[in-house]
Amino acid sequence: MADLLWDEVRGFFDPDLMGALPDVLVPGASVEDWQAVLDLIDERGWKHQYSEGESVLPMPRAETVLSRPAEADYPQLRVWLADDALAIFRFYSADEIDFDVDLRELQGQEHLDLFCGFLTVIGRRLAKPVLMDAEGGDGSHPVLGFEVESDRVVLFALPFAS
Repeated sequence: MADLLWDEVRGFFDPDLMGALPDVLVPGASVEDWQAVLDLIDERGWKHQYSEGESVLPMPRAETVLSRPAEADYPQLRVWLADDALAIFRFYSADEIDFDVDLRELQGQEHLDLFCGFLTVIGRRLAKPVLMDAEGGDGSHPVLGFEVESDRVVLFALPFAS
């Protein structure tokens, strides 16, 4: 059974209402949590690409990428949930795992289930919440996310019509 039903949450996946690239984050993270996510990506065999600036490189250890000098090229990790659904991890800080998804790629029940599964796998591995906020949000008003206590993706806000 699906964690969420598309017809009930479609407004949260409307790029005009939420912004095309909502922020997804794991608050209260650590370098060890970042490494657990990187290990999970390898274990799951998800197609991925790590880059610094324009250079595509092998995926480093979390401690290496998170200790880069401020003036170094910007690192990012692209992870494909499916051929047409991408998550882009940003290495802003060690204490928060931050990634974007493109809502234009997450339309319909099948892609919603894929996204919920992705949040669940990360949340279970870390035993931490994985929260989705509007684009530019700070995580203080998530609309949905993986909740550790219920071990599933739940709504944190009332759905709105798109």
